[in-house]
Amino acid sequence: MPQGRWFTRDNTDSVRSEVDDYVGAAADAGRTPILVVYNIPNRDCSGASAGGMPSHAAYRAWIDQVSAGLAGRPATVVLEPDVLPQMSNCLDAAQQGQVQQSMAYAVRKLKAASPRAKVYLDAGHSNWLPPAEIARRLVGAGVKSGADGIATNVSNYRSTRDEVAYAKRVLATIGVAALRAVVDTSRNGNGPLGDEWCDPKGRAIGTPTTTATGDAKIAAFLWVKLPGESDGCIGGAGRFVPERAYELATAKR
Repeated sequence: MPQGRWFTRDNTDSVRSEVDDYVGAAADAGRTPILVVYNIPNRDCSGASAGGMPSHAAYRAWIDQVSAGLAGRPATVVLEPDVLPQMSNCLDAAQQGQVQQSMAYAVRKLKAASPRAKVYLDAGHSNWLPPAEIARRLVGAGVKSGADGIATNVSNYRSTRDEVAYAKRVLATIGVAALRAVVDTSRNGNGPLGDEWCDPKGRAIGTPTTTATGDAKIAAFLWVKLPGESDGCIGGAGRFVPERAYELATAKR
């Protein structure tokens, strides 16, 4: 099943070749790769996925290399999951501005390196910020300046119906007709377990990756978070847990 490849490490010297190998293999196979760029400073506000580059200057240098690896080829890029909705939890106003400026920089560099790439800024999910607030943050992060749209539900479990409705409200608030949304459907086959986001039991895989969404405003349903990868409760964040993959794949829906 087509799934996202996450780029998350402080590896400025090697990330260009990693992206080049991945995107090149997809191009050779006539496929479009899914990349998740997740390396902003202060990532995850010291939570289970804490990390990121040590400074915004270092982040931009890293983004330069990620972008160079695209080399003009097609790709779908999900940019910095959770960062915009979460940033007010741990950053002051000046630091939030730096985050938005670095994300806008990433949009410009990725699109300049490959106009054939589709870049989607993460917008959290339908149970997080109101559409008007996340739209304001997205605009500050450059969604109007060359991005292709927004991503929702990354690493979460919200139902596709709720996410589609939410994404369309956010897009309407932004007010740029050309923008579209992608929705992470990797683990939302049974919807959420209340507000639990960290490895809840009884969940199921959702709609397989496809661009046939039946809605002109929704560009794709994607498996962005790999089914079976821990959120940080049944194992270290990002660690593959085979038993959880099996549970997701065999759960009743």
